Amino acid sequence: MLLLGIDIGTSSIKASVVDSETKQVVASAQYPDTENTISSPQPDWAEQEPETWWEHTKQAVKRVNTSGKYNPKDIISIGISYQMHGLVMVDKAQKVLRPSIIWCDSRAVEIGKKAFQEIGEDACLSYLLNSPGNFTASKLAWVKENEPDIYNQCHKVMLPGDFIGMRFSDKVTTTNSALSEGIFWDFKSNALSEDIFDYYGFSQRLIPKIQPVFSNHGEITDAVANDLGLKAGIPVAYKAGDQPNNALSLNVLNPGEIAATAGTSGVVYAVSDKVSYDEKSRINSFAHVNHRMNGENRIGILLCINGTGILNRWVKENITNGLDYHEMNEAAAKIPVGSDGLSVLPFGNGAERILQNKQVGASIQHLNFNVHTKNHIVRAAQEGIAFSLKYGFDMMLDNGVTPKVIRAGKANMFLSNTFSEALVNATQTPVELYDTDGAKGAALAGGFGAGQYNSIEETMNGLTLLQTIEPQKDTFDAYSAAYETWTESLNRAIK
Repeated sequence: MLLLGIDIGTSSIKASVVDSETKQVVASAQYPDTENTISSPQPDWAEQEPETWWEHTKQAVKRVNTSGKYNPKDIISIGISYQMHGLVMVDKAQKVLRPSIIWCDSRAVEIGKKAFQEIGEDACLSYLLNSPGNFTASKLAWVKENEPDIYNQCHKVMLPGDFIGMRFSDKVTTTNSALSEGIFWDFKSNALSEDIFDYYGFSQRLIPKIQPVFSNHGEITDAVANDLGLKAGIPVAYKAGDQPNNALSLNVLNPGEIAATAGTSGVVYAVSDKVSYDEKSRINSFAHVNHRMNGENRIGILLCINGTGILNRWVKENITNGLDYHEMNEAAAKIPVGSDGLSVLPFGNGAERILQNKQVGASIQHLNFNVHTKNHIVRAAQEGIAFSLKYGFDMMLDNGVTPKVIRAGKANMFLSNTFSEALVNATQTPVELYDTDGAKGAALAGGFGAGQYNSIEETMNGLTLLQTIEPQKDTFDAYSAAYETWTESLNRAIK
């Protein structure tokens, strides 16, 4: 039996087909070949077209099906991972009403801040585990306030993965995990938040049918099956945000286990059995994919830096004179730890939660024309990304996270030894790199949702460890000094 996993990323869509018995990837494909754009009609806005996601999803599936390595008719389930926090609105005919306001959009910051104060900080943190911030509920409130004609046409509100599931099946569902990341979910009543819906004046009828994360979210239609060469009626059996799904892909399911990713954004994600929160909502708590599955709390504590891979791409396109990512990593390795005093702040992609939703912008600091080269900028950017994660990592420690090891897929920024070593030595925490990614994890999770495995633990066992990076004692002083210089730059920027 074969399982199809789809990862709806900000930059591209990836599709992977996995053998359910061996749990190995049979074939993978990505679409488009160049990174998808983010539209910014106004400063601090970030939008993408949901129908573009769907078109790219179809192209990725068609591309992987043409590999010739399997029979597409043998695929029995679909799992979906998706970029978190985006707002998708459709009318009764399932027509998209406006571009999706995606995760790094900052227009709703003040709306969420006001809600935090007027609902009450204690109430928000105790029941929602977060400030409403610029999450999905606050984005919907922005549409209600600024685009009332569109709001009044809205039949259902969805997260990006719910939309792709709808396009496969014509069925509209969501999950408690999705609703928690949108700040629609009350963790004490284990239901939709009366506080949020009453305060913003939303009707609960806007929310799709709520189902378990691992369940039948709809079966693909004949039209879609014919278009993609798949068997009609196979279920969409799993949907989860990219960071909970990344953790699942790394078998991070239980308290004390930690995952990381560094794609367009950078995330450290820890699992806890405590329904807890950060008092300043700098790091965020959401329902993990297995929250309450066996009656037990599984809360994902998420630290996010918006501008990681997107900073690395900006350096590639604007600084390096045509180097590819591999060549950039080689260039960074030629420069000593600390980049000879050069610091880069990676905060140029919207309001940063770890900075309490401030927008300090990205910057290059301590640039010396007689010392620094483009290679220094490449290294300082990668160190700056690692140091920003370290800055947030310390907040996680203050909130009771006790890491022994961080697990990550060997992909994106983790392909750079400079970045990986900077993160390990700055946090003094080993990193284990595995041969997995979001699309593979979604495929396996979809198999579990379709009944191919007896438990989620059985589903995710057998990962292949590729590399372990340990902190190096001989570089401790150099990284400590570099991090101190970097934090001084950040403190000046915040002020």
